[in-house]
Amino acid sequence: MRKATILGCMFCIVFACKEEKQLQPLNLEEAMSSDQVAPIKTETITFPSLDGLPITADVYKVDNTPITMLLCHQAGYSRAEYTDTASKLNAMGYTVMAIDQRSGNEVDDVVNETAKLAKAQDLPTNYIDSRKDIEAAIHNIYKNNGNRQILIVGSSYSATLALLIANENEKVIAVAAFSPGEYFTGMHVQEMLKGLQKPVFVTSSKEESEALSQLVKEMSKTNLTHYIPNEKGIHGSRALWESTEGHVGYWNAFRAFLDQL
Repeated sequence: MRKATILGCMFCIVFACKEEKQLQPLNLEEAMSSDQVAPIKTETITFPSLDGLPITADVYKVDNTPITMLLCHQAGYSRAEYTDTASKLNAMGYTVMAIDQRSGNEVDDVVNETAKLAKAQDLPTNYIDSRKDIEAAIHNIYKNNGNRQILIVGSSYSATLALLIANENEKVIAVAAFSPGEYFTGMHVQEMLKGLQKPVFVTSSKEESEALSQLVKEMSKTNLTHYIPNEKGIHGSRALWESTEGHVGYWNAFRAFLDQL
C-alpha cells in the first residue's frame, strides 16, 4: 500500500504493539493544499453485490494511483459519511472507494442507493446482511487494482464486519475500525477475533473505550493499535470530521498507523 507523502505524528497511541511512535504533527490544511498532490477526481459507480444487488460507490481518485482503501459507513448512513475524510485521504496520496451498504439510509442529503434498492426488492437489510456488500467491494477493488491487498475502514457495525472479514479474507492487508462492538445477535465477536493477526487500528469515543478494550483483549497485541482520545470524541468514523472535538488527535493516530503499513 502506498504510504502518505507528508510528515505527520500521533498524539497518543494506547497499548499499541510495541513502543509509542514519535512523529511530527499532521497539518491537515497543509496536506489538503500541497502542490505535490495530484488532481482529485470523484466518480460514482455501481457493481453487483454477492447476490446481484447493485452497490453504489464513490471513488475518490488520485491520478495514477490504484484504489487501496475501502470505506464503509455506520448504521443509518450512506457513503457520504466519508466525503470530507476521503478528500483528506486523497491529499495524503490514497485513492479510496466509499460504498453504500444495504443497511443504511442517508447522511448530508445523500441517499443510500444500495439500501433503497434492497428495500424495493424486499431483501433483508440487517447489519449482518451488509457483509456480502463489503465482501463484493473488496473483490471488485482487488480485481481492478492489480491484485493489491487493501485496507478496510469501518464505522460502527461495519467496523465489526471489517474486522471479521479481515480475519478470513487474504485480499485485506489491514483494518481501521471506528467504534466496533458486539452488534450481532448470536455472535461473540471478541471470541471470533482471537486469531486476527493483521495490523489493526481501533478507536472510539472516550466513553466507549473501556468496552472496546474488552472487545479486542483476546487479539494479538503485536499488530494492534488502540487510540483513546483525550477529548470526549464521538461514535464511528465521524471522529475524523472537522466538526468533532479532538478530530486532529484521531487523524494523527490514524495517520501514524497508515505510515506503518
